[in-house]
Amino acid sequence: MSLTQRQQEAFRALAAETDGIDVEVYKRFERDPLDPIIGLGRRNLRIGFFGRDPGRDEVRHGEPFIGAGGQLVRKALHEHLYGEKMPDFEASRAVGEHFFWINTVPYKPVGNKAWSMKVKRHFHGLMNELLISRWEGRSLITLGREAFLWFGIDRPKAERDRLEAFWKQEDRFESSIDVTLEDDQGQSQTFTLYPLPHPSPLNQTWYGRFPGLLAQRLEQLDVRPDNLML
Repeated sequence: MSLTQRQQEAFRALAAETDGIDVEVYKRFERDPLDPIIGLGRRNLRIGFFGRDPGRDEVRHGEPFIGAGGQLVRKALHEHLYGEKMPDFEASRAVGEHFFWINTVPYKPVGNKAWSMKVKRHFHGLMNELLISRWEGRSLITLGREAFLWFGIDRPKAERDRLEAFWKQEDRFESSIDVTLEDDQGQSQTFTLYPLPHPSPLNQTWYGRFPGLLAQRLEQLDVRPDNLML
């Protein structure tokens, strides 16, 4: 599922106003730094993944969740669905078709550091719209603290505090929490978040444990080849 022309133009306009997009990497791979890198997927997919932002490999391929961290996610998905190790890069792309993909800001930042709250808020309305209007699923696996706490942006303080408190729980990677989003047209939808740590190789605390934690989430969500869609 691709963006509408209006959405594409809206993202490009916001990106043109945004400082910190890693234009050198886009130039290296002959990519337009104003084009958003958003995965999305079929409207009726049951499960979605919500991450932070694209990296170098995502710019290179024009596809999200395809770099080192994304490959860790996709390997676990392939093994869970098919009971065998993922054979190659093309298989990693293919397994992604069974899930909905989205992140906080669809542009690579300089230095791969998380975008500031100002930038995340800058794109928040459009990302909200995509979640509410372009996807019928309601179960989101969030990857990392930045992705999880994105759901508190422009929400009442009590809601932000509730999310912060949940993230501090020792069992946050086994538990879930409901959040309600509202877009600029007044449409709202409640999602259930299933947080996991960020799958970056630089995240030494959790990187080795990530595949097992994701496998546990997939079991919890009863993800099977015959129930990937609503």
